[in-house]
Amino acid sequence: MRGTTWTRLALAGGASAACLLVAAPLASAQTTSPAPVAPITLSLQESQQVCSDWVPKLQKRADNLKKRINGGAEIKGSVANLKARAADQRAAGHTARADQLDQRATKRQGRIGELDTAKQKLDAFASAHCKPAK
Repeated sequence: MRGTTWTRLALAGGASAACLLVAAPLASAQTTSPAPVAPITLSLQESQQVCSDWVPKLQKRADNLKKRINGGAEIKGSVANLKARAADQRAAGHTARADQLDQRATKRQGRIGELDTAKQKLDAFASAHCKPAK
């Protein structure tokens, strides 16, 4: 007896789903080690471009972010601003929003360490590879 088109599609879809359910754990069980990372080599021109263009921009960006995070309550996005907004929300009875703002302020304060680390890496790169031209 011949089934309808919908019946055949349903059976084909069910069979495909069953195959995926069986094959998915097998595929995810295979582990491969990541390929080793090769060092990046730059030509003299590329190195000069990185030293003259990118390093100063990234250093300035890190400094600006640090200033913004450490800014006062009037600086939008600063930790003090987020805490003041949280206090306002809490006073208005919006405790859930106040908790979100407090969590954001805590997370943002934690970014200072990451910015310091990035700045140190940039300074180390600049001192090692960005020698002034003679």
